[in-house]
Amino acid sequence: MAASNLTPYRRKLAKRRRSATLFQSLCVGAVLVSLLMLAALLYSVLSDAIGWLNLDGSSIRTLLTDIPSSKAIASGLWPAIIGTVWVMSICIIVSFTVGVAAAIYLEEYAGGRRIDELIQINIQNLAAVPSIVYGILGLAIFVAFFVWIDPESAAKGKNVTAAGLTLALLIMPVVIVSSQEAIRAVPPSVREGGYALGATRWQVVWRLVLPQAMPGVLTGIILAVSRAMGEAAPLVIMGALSFVPFAPTSPLDRFTVLPIQIYVWISKPQEEFHMLAAAGIIVLLILLLGMNGAAIILRNYLQGKHRG
Repeated sequence: MAASNLTPYRRKLAKRRRSATLFQSLCVGAVLVSLLMLAALLYSVLSDAIGWLNLDGSSIRTLLTDIPSSKAIASGLWPAIIGTVWVMSICIIVSFTVGVAAAIYLEEYAGGRRIDELIQINIQNLAAVPSIVYGILGLAIFVAFFVWIDPESAAKGKNVTAAGLTLALLIMPVVIVSSQEAIRAVPPSVREGGYALGATRWQVVWRLVLPQAMPGVLTGIILAVSRAMGEAAPLVIMGALSFVPFAPTSPLDRFTVLPIQIYVWISKPQEEFHMLAAAGIIVLLILLLGMNGAAIILRNYLQGKHRG
């Protein structure tokens, strides 16, 4: 090929390389801006939290083991911590079981009927619904249900279970869609091999497809739970208490959670409560990282077991 014919090709190649380099630079810049904003936010929160620790009479033990008080140095997060653990436990169990089951049906059993397509479209649209709408839904369904079951209950239906079910509905679309993607990523040869050996559809799904898809499913659960743990609006609509002098001991008790307690403290005019709210944010982040860390360890274990 003549050198003159190579010149236009080289120009196009150089242009593509410049475009690729520019795009890569923009992506790196976006990541750096995000990291800088996150670092600035963490620095601000840590500075206020350290300021609260430097107050006379304040201590980490008080923060973690005492109940809220009218004094910042005597206030604690124990009821909110236990309430968060209760609510998130119910949320994770319900969203995982129902969400994964729905994903299995849509990917392995649905036959492409119009009703199946309608369900799929609605699930994708529900992921964009504002969280406060789920709070109204939880108030109208779950709270009313528990009131109907026990009209004499002191919680009046606004209990831990209603909150957990509401947050499970909130993250259910994300869990279902991510689980579908993980199941869809399993090679068809895995299913065909199972059928060739005489396995039923359920045996193929349970023993072959689901174990390989579980790491991806857990990734979706991690992302969804991270959103649910920071939600306050749905629980405020449902009647979560802003001051709870006791920790819930059963799924039918009244409750509060860390985001609501932090919001209450940050709304007060005293600077000490603002510092206390920053300390509460740190506790919430640690609890979130602990739950996500456990899920990541389980995901990595399953990946290693599958590869082995």
